[in-house]
Amino acid sequence: MAYIITERCVKCGACESECPNGAIVEEEKKFTIDYVKCVECGNCIDNCYNKAIDEI
Repeated sequence: MAYIITERCVKCGACESECPNGAIVEEEKKFTIDYVKCVECGNCIDNCYNKAIDEI
């Protein structure tokens, strides 16, 4: 299952620190997911305090 970081992202960094492959990338307004590096482990979605990561 692929994931997307939505506009609810407040750039707290909780997802970035839990990603084992460094697939979470900081952009200007929010974090994004590098789908080449993402192994769809779900750590990011499980650790997002703002529920800003959705399955697609």
